[in-house]
Amino acid sequence: MEDRVVRTAAFDWLKEQVSLYDDVLPWKLLIKGFEIQGHRVPLVSIQGIFKPAVMSLPLSIRTSLEGPYDDRAGAEGKFFYAYRGTNPDHPDNAGLRELKKRRLPLVHFFGITKGWYLPAWPVFISDDNPQALYFTVQLDDAAVLSYESDEPGYAVADDMGDERRRYITRELKVRLHQRSFRERVLRAYREQCALCRLRHRELLDAAHIIPDSEEHGEANVRNGLSLCKLHHAAFDRLFIGIRPDYVIEIRKEILDEDDGPMLLHGLKGLHSQKIYLPRNPGNRPDPKLLEQRFERFLNV
Repeated sequence: MEDRVVRTAAFDWLKEQVSLYDDVLPWKLLIKGFEIQGHRVPLVSIQGIFKPAVMSLPLSIRTSLEGPYDDRAGAEGKFFYAYRGTNPDHPDNAGLRELKKRRLPLVHFFGITKGWYLPAWPVFISDDNPQALYFTVQLDDAAVLSYESDEPGYAVADDMGDERRRYITRELKVRLHQRSFRERVLRAYREQCALCRLRHRELLDAAHIIPDSEEHGEANVRNGLSLCKLHHAAFDRLFIGIRPDYVIEIRKEILDEDDGPMLLHGLKGLHSQKIYLPRNPGNRPDPKLLEQRFERFLNV
């Protein structure tokens, strides 16, 4: 089977999956992969550099949360990706080197929390450093891929390529930061809304108690709440307040309003109830941050 066909199909499959899982995909989905022409194509394996059996060159690289290699963000819109082992000629390292030579794209999976990965594609191997045992990786825009040749690669005319790739990689770093916060918060709350116990993760957000644009708005679990989209919006707009003792209060004018069952059960019924808390006390909302936020609720 042509490498180009499988690589293109993998990109199309990932695009469909992230629309369902909101950018972060579970390991069990990636290891299962997709089927093409009677062949099962997984996207990952235990090894960080992965080449499916039906392909001649690697399809993906993976950065784990607690991996054995020193993979990290580099300057100028780049990432460093460590060699497999210390032999530059290991088949996995040679495969990435061949991708660089032929300017072919692959997928970079970033570990967000245990068992969940954010995929970024197309990424290209832009540099190879055998002395330091790492590759340099750059993310690019899928719109620049050229399919006019036998295999997809960079578009021929690309005067703005360096600037564009730096910008896209900076955006990826922000996305990784946001998704990491979301997954850690949802995991702490066992993937349910802290107010209504809704368990569908596709409908859950990680809400900041103090916005991350403010002085105390750090992206840590104690400044977060797992909320469904309805209660996230209500919390952000101060329809809902949460006291430092974790008790919910609803704005008085909402309590006095009569607007059908959604208002009654979705908001009014929460008044004076206690929020659902993470089992680990170290992950529970910081009372000082809740107090600061609750003052804003009282001042509405």
